[in-house]
Amino acid sequence: MLSHLIADILRNSILVTGLVTIMMMLIESVDLESKGRFFEGLRKTRAGQVTVAALLGLVPGCIGGFAAVSLYSRRLLSFGALVAMMIASCGDEAFMLLAMVPGKALWIFLFLLVIAITCGIIIDLLGNRFRLFRRSDGPDRKPDIRCGCRTHGHEGHDGRHFGWKRIAMIAGTMCFIAALLSGVLDHEHHTGEDACTGTLAGMNLLDETWMYVLFSVLCIILVIVLIKGQDSLIEEHLWNHVIRRHLPSIFLWTTGVLAIIGILLSYIDISGWISQNTPLMILLAAAIGIIPESGPHMIFVTLYAGGIVPLPVLLASCISQDGHSSLPLLAEDKKSFAVAKLLNCIIALIAGFGTMFLM
Repeated sequence: MLSHLIADILRNSILVTGLVTIMMMLIESVDLESKGRFFEGLRKTRAGQVTVAALLGLVPGCIGGFAAVSLYSRRLLSFGALVAMMIASCGDEAFMLLAMVPGKALWIFLFLLVIAITCGIIIDLLGNRFRLFRRSDGPDRKPDIRCGCRTHGHEGHDGRHFGWKRIAMIAGTMCFIAALLSGVLDHEHHTGEDACTGTLAGMNLLDETWMYVLFSVLCIILVIVLIKGQDSLIEEHLWNHVIRRHLPSIFLWTTGVLAIIGILLSYIDISGWISQNTPLMILLAAAIGIIPESGPHMIFVTLYAGGIVPLPVLLASCISQDGHSSLPLLAEDKKSFAVAKLLNCIIALIAGFGTMFLM
């Protein structure tokens, strides 16, 4: 039924958008309160740089990626470390993986970390041996290549006042906690017959009870941050950056993708077509990964969560794309951006097809 499909899509969209927004706000708060020091630990060895960069890439969202690109622009990270970050990074899709397939997401992140560190070290060794991937000499630039809407520190308003923005975020978070614990956003368990009527059968988003409890605890921590945080943190960063900039696009992309998938599953045997065209899907995932923006890659996470595409397709997408973490790199060093993206696509294809043949 159409009404059942719409209700299912809206329920899942609100659930995923809420979880993504909560995690982004918490990470933003940690980054700002530590004045960026939380993401600036480095080691003296190349292997250490690669490892740190790969770990930064695993940080969901754009914060870790921006930190790695900034350190690379300041010549504090090697080119292999930069590529390792881009391999490990899934951008905002990391939040989607945690929301849709929390159990499998941890294993996927671990696999990406191993691939990122291995490839990063190999790239640095080859670069040193054959003098590849060398940047032109020049002054040590220290550009502020963060998100256009955010800077470190607490510039702007001082003090703590309960304006309507703070109150709105606290109220919204409390409502989300109530929705989680009451089961309002719980995904319904459909039978196979439901799949024929257009419901997103198989896409049981976060149906584990312990995950609801975990995210409820995170929401409570966020409420404490919202109550105690300075005005600059609340208004300039959490409201302007996360709520105004990211929340609408996350909700619209999630709703759009789920609607498209729901319609396709209702009228087209897309699962049968994709299962017979896995190599083509791997090529498509790697190609779309070139786009330095979050959103287009979300469809592969959704298809994997619904059991429509196999793991090799998702791996190719995760390795090739890095959300919008590399956008500052495109502005600062176009050559490094192009070469790193090319290497990412090659590694994505090798991992995708290699995993497909091994499965």
